[in-house]
Amino acid sequence: MDDEKRLQIKNKMETLAIVLGDLVILFLVSVLALWLRFEFHYSEISPEFLERMYKYMPVHFVCSICLFYFCGMYKSIWKYASINEVGNIIKGCFLTTILQWVVMWNISYRMPVSFHCMTFVFLIGFLTLERFAYRIFGEMKFRYFLPNMGNTANVMIIGAGDAGRVMLKEFHDSQYIEGKVVCFIDDSPEKIGKALNGVPIVGDRNYILQAVEEYSVDEIIVAIPTITAKERSKILHICQETQCSVRMLPGVYQLINGEVNINSLRKVEVEDLLGRDQIKVDLNQIMGYVSGKRIMVTGGGGSIGSELCRQIASKKPEMLIIVDIYENNAYEIQQELLYKYPELNLVVLIASVRNTNRMNEIFKTYRPQIVYHAAAHKHVPLMENSPNEAIKNNVFGTLKTARAAGENDVEKFVMISTDKAVNPTNIMGASKRICEMVIQTMNKEYKTDFVAVRFGNVLGSNGSVIPLFKKQIEHGGPVTVTHPDIIRYFMTISEAVSLVLQAGAYAKGGEIFVLDMGEPVKIYDLAVNLIRLSGFKPNEEIRIAFTGLRPGEKLFEELLMDEEGLKKTDNELIFIGKPIEFDEESFIEQLTRLGEAAVDETKNIKKMVQEIVPTYIMNSNE
Repeated sequence: MDDEKRLQIKNKMETLAIVLGDLVILFLVSVLALWLRFEFHYSEISPEFLERMYKYMPVHFVCSICLFYFCGMYKSIWKYASINEVGNIIKGCFLTTILQWVVMWNISYRMPVSFHCMTFVFLIGFLTLERFAYRIFGEMKFRYFLPNMGNTANVMIIGAGDAGRVMLKEFHDSQYIEGKVVCFIDDSPEKIGKALNGVPIVGDRNYILQAVEEYSVDEIIVAIPTITAKERSKILHICQETQCSVRMLPGVYQLINGEVNINSLRKVEVEDLLGRDQIKVDLNQIMGYVSGKRIMVTGGGGSIGSELCRQIASKKPEMLIIVDIYENNAYEIQQELLYKYPELNLVVLIASVRNTNRMNEIFKTYRPQIVYHAAAHKHVPLMENSPNEAIKNNVFGTLKTARAAGENDVEKFVMISTDKAVNPTNIMGASKRICEMVIQTMNKEYKTDFVAVRFGNVLGSNGSVIPLFKKQIEHGGPVTVTHPDIIRYFMTISEAVSLVLQAGAYAKGGEIFVLDMGEPVKIYDLAVNLIRLSGFKPNEEIRIAFTGLRPGEKLFEELLMDEEGLKKTDNELIFIGKPIEFDEESFIEQLTRLGEAAVDETKNIKKMVQEIVPTYIMNSNE
């Protein structure tokens, strides 16, 4: 016998048991109502009334069971019984009582009015008790037996609202979830001191640490999907001070769509601790200029480039051209997009942005209308050791790609820049500042709208600090931080790409777009949080070691230079930096000499860069 047949038989047996129970209740209620009518003296009950009641009983059974079925009393899953099921019971009891009254009256089996009234009341009570017995026994098991089981985790839920209530119900009802909700935390003063379905609401966020100790909490669930990122970050930082595992609901859409359940919980990620809301973009505006266009992405296999390709592919472009020098990355994003978007007109090319002829040939062949230039060397310490490569790839790769774009009538050219271009202390940042100057120069030379997008560190990108920290934790530490006071601005890859796409929609030519990235984050705090999220105690189980600032590294990054001002856009998190004027003719001459020096592998390339970028602060030893 297969599982489906077993389940059908089980359901039929359960329904039969309920029907038999209803028949017993119908009989007992009739006797009880008549007994109560004669003040609990069975001997004083009129034999005439007893005879009428017993004779009518078979008709009463058949009619009542039919009415109960009609009212849906045998269709509900009583394990999850709620107020709707109580409504069905009341409706069924009312109809069967009225029918009993009318029929007995018409066949001259008249009974006292109080008999029918008490029958109605008793029926509601007994039938409700019968059907809710499963839930009552489950509740008793949850409250009185589970605490005695040593392997049951004590759970604290932060948020005694709708999401918290649903999470509590999940813990009560599911036989597959091991855990007992022992307390709620909520910042609402009106809720503190009260209880939600029998579970106490013990205090606000300031009481979390004390409640963890008092109730021996093993796991914390943050069930406030409507909370802002900043407030969520504050709560999560408090939770990180405990040794509890922490999970949370992803967002308000889960509540709106009715998807709040145990399966929608996820582990807390480092991004949740940044304390900044996700950047929001106007998808319709982006669709308006990407959809139906030929789009090219250089460096399309990298962290930013590949995410750009994913989001652009979803906007139905006429053609997506991916250019990358690293074949493995190009192949991976190619296969991913072909699988997800089989109708996509995708072209993947292996090419170097440093090759003038190759870039010109690509632009003439495929005639892209919008170009996202993400190809660059970005690793600060490596570029310090190979400064000529930073210049060749970043500066002249950008120059050659931009010229090819301008000469082939590209509509928009969006270059990925970095906050390290502001008052740079390393050759990578200085090269990116020259790239911004190239973009401004090209914007005046061609009809193409050339713009740059400047943002901070990208969480999880190739070469970023998070993957490094995770590998160090996996190997038991130590986690290496260059300086205890070093701070950085952070954003997620999806945020970075959203900004780039939005900038393309806003672009009119010559702008440097800047993201309001909120408060900077201490790298030391990031390391501590990541260690805790991995289930270890910082500086006890996993040590944090300070290694000193690396060549070209500074304690903090900036998003704007002193000369730049901010201009607002329609997106409150995106601003436009005022372009800094410079002698473009002199700049072109300096670029020519810089290019020759880079090819000749000159040793004083950084000094030449400083002449072009006066804000570049070289290492005193160089």
